Amino acid sequence: MVGAERAVVLVTGIQAAGKSTVAQALAERLPRSAHVRGDVYRRMVVGGRAEMGPEPSGEAVRQLRLRHDLAAATADAYFGAGFTAVVQDVVLGEYLPYLVDRIRSRPLLVVVLAPTPSVIADREAGRGKRAYDEWTVHALDRVLREETPRLGLWLDTSAQTPEQTVAEVLDRWSEAVVA
Repeated sequence: MVGAERAVVLVTGIQAAGKSTVAQALAERLPRSAHVRGDVYRRMVVGGRAEMGPEPSGEAVRQLRLRHDLAAATADAYFGAGFTAVVQDVVLGEYLPYLVDRIRSRPLLVVVLAPTPSVIADREAGRGKRAYDEWTVHALDRVLREETPRLGLWLDTSAQTPEQTVAEVLDRWSEAVVA
């Protein structure tokens, strides 16, 4: 099976791009896998949490880097125990190479889900949770497309089901390898 080799796979994109759904579905297709949800580390901070925004504070950036460090360490621990770790989080701009550098396990794959802003807005409208506050869909999409290094496999998933996206990731596994 293509994509069955043990690896760390980072699935990223903006909010409502389908990261959680695709990462879970991908992990379910692999023989030994773990789904590492980066947002869990953000939610673990109870007192003093600083949220990221268009103009993040120094503390917000420090907490984001801590979140990435914890996700990388967790992915490496699962990989070391014989699992493919599917890490899922919003990792954009300069933070993508930062997280890639923190993950030691190889091979390391990056999958960027990049549906169009109109598809994101439609998905957001139909979700039970609200991801956009200070950020707008278009502002975050601009960060994705203009400020995020072109690492790994970028997919316009606008017209795909999660199952189709997973199938494409598995078919194009080698194209997602960054290290």
